[in-house]
Amino acid sequence: MLAMLRRTLSTLWALPTTSLGLALGTLALPFGARWARHSGVIEIHGGLITWLLQHATLLQGGASAMTLGEVVLGVSPAALELTRDHERVHVRQCRRWGPFFLPAYLAASALARVRGRHFYRDNFFEREAYALSDPRHASSS
Repeated sequence: MLAMLRRTLSTLWALPTTSLGLALGTLALPFGARWARHSGVIEIHGGLITWLLQHATLLQGGASAMTLGEVVLGVSPAALELTRDHERVHVRQCRRWGPFFLPAYLAASALARVRGRHFYRDNFFEREAYALSDPRHASSS
């Protein structure tokens, strides 16, 4: 009972960011996006989502996946599978930080950049996600 209450509260806390993912996924539906639920998280891939991840991110070459609350956007089912552990760390971060996740993520990128570091690889949230999902990657960055 307590676990269910805690999960419900964390879902509500992450809802502002999740809403962005749901809105984007809904807008992408007529343009070929597909939805699925995997381990309590909504995964959306294909169509417009693929195009956005490949062309509308600041990462050279685009991104394979991106988390918005309890929604993970991916270029394909294969990309979602490959990035699942990493993206689930971001889901947990969103549940912890709630509506402050996106501003905190952007601030962490800006801080890394101001310090002369890489805005993505040296972002605290990304370092944590890589450390928890693939310790080999964390030690090499």
